[in-house]
Amino acid sequence: MKQASSLLPAPYVHVVFTVPEQLAPLALRNQRLFYNLLFRAASETLLEIAADPRHLGARIGMLAVLHTWSQSLGLHPHLHCLVPSGGLALDRSRWIASRRNFFLPVRVLSRMFRGKLLAFLRQSYRHNQLCFSGALAELSQPCAFHSLLSALRKKEWVVYSKPPFGGPEHVIKYLARYTHRVAISNGRLLGLDNGQVRFRWRDSRHNNRSSVMNLDAVEFIRRFLLHVLPAGFVKIRHFGLLANRNRSQALALCRSHLHTVAPDISSLLTEPQKSALNRSCPQCKRGSLHVVARQLSVGPATSHSPLACTQFDSSRGKP
Repeated sequence: MKQASSLLPAPYVHVVFTVPEQLAPLALRNQRLFYNLLFRAASETLLEIAADPRHLGARIGMLAVLHTWSQSLGLHPHLHCLVPSGGLALDRSRWIASRRNFFLPVRVLSRMFRGKLLAFLRQSYRHNQLCFSGALAELSQPCAFHSLLSALRKKEWVVYSKPPFGGPEHVIKYLARYTHRVAISNGRLLGLDNGQVRFRWRDSRHNNRSSVMNLDAVEFIRRFLLHVLPAGFVKIRHFGLLANRNRSQALALCRSHLHTVAPDISSLLTEPQKSALNRSCPQCKRGSLHVVARQLSVGPATSHSPLACTQFDSSRGKP
């Protein structure tokens, strides 16, 4: 629960930054570069608008999580950002809370985000950093590329912000829901029959109506693999007050202004989470057990996973 230890006793806002579908093929051919630019554009947008005295006039922090899928497993890059609903005054003298049911203007966020990401893409094109292989070959021509960006500049981009939704106990649930999600959960898979995969999905174009989709198994695997990120790519990042380089000092100052201390994380955990954290090693009786791998057996079903103790060396049979 490392993420939970950085929580502040304030309402939190869930902000989502989405890119137009026309950019999805470019994102797929340039995953590492494009997704880095997406993080940069979204974080700079939130930090700059929050620091503007016409809006919040404060330095904020955020946790951003990259998702790349739609409910039908299509390529749909977007960022989920969890942001405390307030921040430090620019002179660091006090905590400034946002209005009760309002954080930052969505239209302003959308337009600045659009401008920044398109500017970053234009700069990358000038420096020959973009790949235009396969069906994107035509975009390698300056006229075609700048025509695409001009058309996207005329569109309204989707940035979504929920009203502040509560304190640490609510954020714990959001962290569990969004930080380590994959393109499709086991609960949505319904079956595999005659080479067809059936799964549940929500159709956002029809009021999130729940439906069942059938895909050829090869097409299902192709779509799933669209969302495998480059090796070593970090999909959960912190910015502003929560940036790694100054997080401890910034959080201490925030809590001082909020007249509180670091949260007792154990009080926010569910009973299954607590029991998972408290499994002791049956051999040395001192270390705690951690899951190091999950094994699928072709024989009789088993319910355990390989475990390792932080202090017991199983290869030697002694602590």
